[in-house]
Amino acid sequence: MKRVHALSALLLASAALSGPVLASEALAQKAGCMACHAKDKKLVGPAYKDVAAKYAGQADAVATLSAKVRSGGKGVWGPIPMPPNDVAKINDADLKSVVEWLLKG
Repeated sequence: MKRVHALSALLLASAALSGPVLASEALAQKAGCMACHAKDKKLVGPAYKDVAAKYAGQADAVATLSAKVRSGGKGVWGPIPMPPNDVAKINDADLKSVVEWLLKG
């Protein structure tokens, strides 16, 4: 019986630790981000791991990337432009969560 309780506790702890990561990835999927981006390879846009590496150590990275997502842009990662993403597509809190998640690499 102790073994069952220990296993249950371990599973709950694991779910709690992975919850925000999965939630942020799910938010990115829901907002359509994953149509052009992947975690570890370039699709239409850069891989999230490459974005994380480029902005590593920058104190304002969350604000900078959030603004880029909102306004869109071109030329930073190649000639294909990224369209702007308004709050109808992803709200500010979810956007911040996704950006923080991708910066963790």
